Amino acid sequence: MEGGWDRAREVSRRMARGAADAGRATVRAGKATASGTVRAGKATASGTARAGKATATGARKVGQATRRLTYANGAGRTGLGRLIELSAGNSASDALVTVALASTVFFGVPVGEARGSVALYLVITMLPFALLAPFVGPILDRFRSGRRYVMAGTLFGRGLLCFAMAAAVGPGDLPTLFIGALGVLVLSKSYNVSRAAIMPSVLPADIGLVSANARVALFTLVAAGVAVPVGAGLTAVVGSAVVLRVAMVAFLLLGVAAVRLPRHIDSPDLEEEGGPPRWRTLLKVGPAVAEAVWANLALRVFSGFLLFFLLFLVQDEAVPWLAVDEPWARDPFFDIPKTIALLAGAAGLGGLVGAAVANWTRNNSPQLIVLVTLAVTAVTAVVTAVFFGVWTALAIALVTAFAQELGKLALDAIVQREIGEEVRSSTFGVVEAVLQLAWVFGGLVGLVLSLTRSSTAGLVALAVALTAALGWLLISRRGRVRETERKLRRQRAEAEAPPDLRPDTQPDPRPDAQPDARPGPWPDVQPDARPGPQPDPRPDHRPGPGEQRGTVDPTKPLTNPHG
Repeated sequence: MEGGWDRAREVSRRMARGAADAGRATVRAGKATASGTVRAGKATASGTARAGKATATGARKVGQATRRLTYANGAGRTGLGRLIELSAGNSASDALVTVALASTVFFGVPVGEARGSVALYLVITMLPFALLAPFVGPILDRFRSGRRYVMAGTLFGRGLLCFAMAAAVGPGDLPTLFIGALGVLVLSKSYNVSRAAIMPSVLPADIGLVSANARVALFTLVAAGVAVPVGAGLTAVVGSAVVLRVAMVAFLLLGVAAVRLPRHIDSPDLEEEGGPPRWRTLLKVGPAVAEAVWANLALRVFSGFLLFFLLFLVQDEAVPWLAVDEPWARDPFFDIPKTIALLAGAAGLGGLVGAAVANWTRNNSPQLIVLVTLAVTAVTAVVTAVFFGVWTALAIALVTAFAQELGKLALDAIVQREIGEEVRSSTFGVVEAVLQLAWVFGGLVGLVLSLTRSSTAGLVALAVALTAALGWLLISRRGRVRETERKLRRQRAEAEAPPDLRPDTQPDPRPDAQPDARPGPWPDVQPDARPGPQPDPRPDHRPGPGEQRGTVDPTKPLTNPHG
């Protein structure tokens, strides 16, 4: 019995030692787990911090590189660099608004209903521009001494409109969305007018007008190209309302930056107080500006037409590579989203190439650049109409965007060079409004012709129109050149003619003209009809007996017979 108790105590002690060992092992495991968790947390936090530091460093380096590019060639001293950065932010914010509205107005409805919505938007866009075009430019000319505040006002106004449109997205208030989009468009054009008008005041000595405009366009296109995919991703994740609120914040911050632009961009008032306002129309801009405007009008009409024409043809699957009635002709690689993305990419690439080429051309004959862009677009349109396919569609999208960008930059340089400071904003206001109306008109034509589901008919019609516009401009230019040559030849012939045969030395054929009847060495001295002593026209004449110094008796001869 005693041995049994001993064995029991031994078993109990062993069990106690086992339990104690198990407890100590559990404690050690817990400590190890806690230590591992802490180390893992520290490693995760350290990795996150390193990633954040790397991102911040990369962003800082990108910002520094961008600043070096925008401030190059003296652009930092004159304010051009800050204007480029402001314009890039303005373009990115406009791109966010466009992406947010596209997902609510266009792509969110079926194709048939989308045509009606887009047509309504184009009509609503066209009417206010037609009504406001004569007033936007003169109003901006009246505020030349406060252009910074005008630009800031356009940015602040768009921020408030984005707030209103964000509130209208949820309930689907289409009238508010349309009116807000129209206001954003008008204010955006007003900003562009002000920016183009102040370009000569921030122009460095080492940069020409075409190059400065190209530099601004290049950075705005890059900013918009970055903002579009970011806005599309945000729209897909958080919705259009949030993207519009992000654009609102961006516009408000840009408005503050606009107020802080250099003061010398505010031009003093050049008109006299109480003077009549000077209105600028296309009939008064001169032949060089008018020719560039007409060429850009043709390009804008074709650009608006091509955008909506191809877009709805692709949506309707009425293009050869997406043909529904011919399955064997369908390209398995291309579908509707890929086609739209490729067309948008080609257009964006064409705009970038146009800005780069404009920067390369410097100030080399902007009039010639405008005509060359129109000619290249007309030839490409003809080739696309004959050999229509996916690659020619991409080519015409790229060439059209290239020509539109390059032609507009050349037009801006011509207006900045040819038009005076006192009416420059008026001219840009009229030009921007007319170009916008031309783009809207082309878009409506594209909508109508897309109903035919025939790519050949629409492209042939627009190719013929472009060719006719180019021919008319070339004929008009040739006529002006010949008239100028005739005037130069006539002036040269008059300059080389003998003095007695020149028109200014011939007798006056008018019957009431009175010739000078007194010959002598002083033909410019006219006799006075009043009687009495006359002033002596001979400065070295010595008065004789009976004469008063400085006067001459008209009854006596003017020469001394005795020498």
